[in-house]
Amino acid sequence: MILTQVNFLSEVLQVHCEMNVLLPQRSLAEARGRRKAKYPTLYLLHGDFDDHTAWGRWTSVERYAEAYDLVVVMPSVHNTFYTDMADGDDYFTFISDEVPAVARDLFPLSAERAANFVAGMSMGGYGAFKLALTLPGRYAAAASLSGALDMRPELEADDPEWLEAMRDAFGDLDRISGSEHDLFALAGKVARAGPKPRLFQCCGTEDFLYADNIRFRDFVRPLGFDYTYMEGPGEHDWGYWDAMIQKVLAWLPLR
Repeated sequence: MILTQVNFLSEVLQVHCEMNVLLPQRSLAEARGRRKAKYPTLYLLHGDFDDHTAWGRWTSVERYAEAYDLVVVMPSVHNTFYTDMADGDDYFTFISDEVPAVARDLFPLSAERAANFVAGMSMGGYGAFKLALTLPGRYAAAASLSGALDMRPELEADDPEWLEAMRDAFGDLDRISGSEHDLFALAGKVARAGPKPRLFQCCGTEDFLYADNIRFRDFVRPLGFDYTYMEGPGEHDWGYWDAMIQKVLAWLPLR
């Protein structure tokens, strides 16, 4: 794999942004033949208080991805819950529109729905499902690893700084239920109208988000998604996510 760091001026955020991109290394014959095929893409999202370097620093995703003819795009959104913020910048628009546009302008990436996937851990698991369920016509599959999938417990936290960050992202916290930020509402809407992306969800049984994941699992199972759920021993840590990203890569519907 080739690791490339991209620095660009975001028109949406009006600041310089960074993302890391893993690219398959072409053979000499392919390079000389100027291979025209475009790659499938996995947008791999980080958790809160992390950035575009997290997956590369804490897992061996670069080594694992070598087995697949796949580009991995790892952007940075800070602690924004992949949301057009009530008091802040439009990070959902950034991640859903600008990041793919910049990546496709720089690299030979397919824009076809069947070749686009999104995955993430913790806050990034929420972001992955939010992207795929908000824009199901763009993503064929989405994976959440220990995702913060149920906002209701987040709103009941007794940490004033955390609640302030949530208000910055979502505004009136009493209005999240049933809104465009509510994964349960989004899943129900997609189940009724389609198309349905494939969903992969996993969480460690010792994870503090395990109960949230069980609630989402029990809600989404009857809705008719092509849905894979895995659980087992594990905490909210990189050892668990390093093991599970290998399962996600093997699960992706790559042609």
